[in-house]
Amino acid sequence: MSQEYILGECIKEMAKLKDQSVDMIFADPPYNLQLSKPLLRPDQTDVKGVRHDWDKFNSFEAYDTFTLNWLKEARRVLKKDGTIWVIGSYHNIFRVGSVIQNLNFWILNDIIWNKSNPMPNFKGNRFTNAHETIIWASHSQKSKYTFNYKAMKVLNDDKQMRSDWTLPICSGKERIKNIGKTLHPTQKPESLLHRIILSSTNKGDLILDPFFGTGSTGAVAKKLGRNFIGIEQNKEYMRFAKKRIKSIEQLKDEDLNITKNLKSETKVPFGSLLDSGMLKIGTKLHDINKKHKATIRADGSLLTDKEVEGSIHKVGAKLQGFTACNGWDYWHYEENGELVSINKLREKVRYNKNIIH
Repeated sequence: MSQEYILGECIKEMAKLKDQSVDMIFADPPYNLQLSKPLLRPDQTDVKGVRHDWDKFNSFEAYDTFTLNWLKEARRVLKKDGTIWVIGSYHNIFRVGSVIQNLNFWILNDIIWNKSNPMPNFKGNRFTNAHETIIWASHSQKSKYTFNYKAMKVLNDDKQMRSDWTLPICSGKERIKNIGKTLHPTQKPESLLHRIILSSTNKGDLILDPFFGTGSTGAVAKKLGRNFIGIEQNKEYMRFAKKRIKSIEQLKDEDLNITKNLKSETKVPFGSLLDSGMLKIGTKLHDINKKHKATIRADGSLLTDKEVEGSIHKVGAKLQGFTACNGWDYWHYEENGELVSINKLREKVRYNKNIIH
């Protein structure tokens, strides 16, 4: 897999990348938190907040200009059917969202990352800030973008994945430290990147992270068999990112396969199973309980002993008294005394596309 580490300022370095060369962008830009005073806990110990130079801007106008410039480059390098994810807090996400729309990206969702273990509000003068917002947008309204809907549904116990995700902040062993101190104040958890990358890319896609930090995007991309480009201007962050990613092993190819969307699967006619010799004319098919039986005819239609005839779908529906039926799931053939779903044969055909005429 391709891994490219670029040390430098993101706008200048993105300008060197080819037009329409990346499939997906994940961006965790400076939030412009505007912190002016130290934040203390009730015991008067200092809260290690974000007071780094890379998060400081002289004005909202300066931040808006920076945002416009890096997003222009992001749009240029993103493929026409690609998507971009940008994460932020209430300090910056509304300004970022305005620029995204003005540049004619097409917003698909705003995701709420609900932190299961947020930092409390020590002063007690406002609500605990327990979430961040992620904007997911395609290159344009016409983009045929990747969304692995079925995989996300399976990940969510066969329920549609919602736009509010409850995940813990990065902590414990996952948190990168240098001499016992947290290295990067806004390191994102791998669980968050796992969901983002899995939902909107395919194996072998190229992901760009223009604010690479300690390499969470690269770490998850490598695990999931995706290529990546990481741009980071801080030498220390980049050094730790490389070390972190080097220690990660990519998952096995068979473990990288995900549940496919039905619409994106190659359509396989039932007759292809006859053409390939996987099933023969005259073969008996059964439902899983062997309550019903049907014979395959020369044209791929089924006929039951009750004179019900038609396609695998229509016959299955009539026998059950339903208006519709997925025949691929309903019918089974017998092999070595056991019932096997005809859907397994369809999958074999899909993996050998030469069978389909």
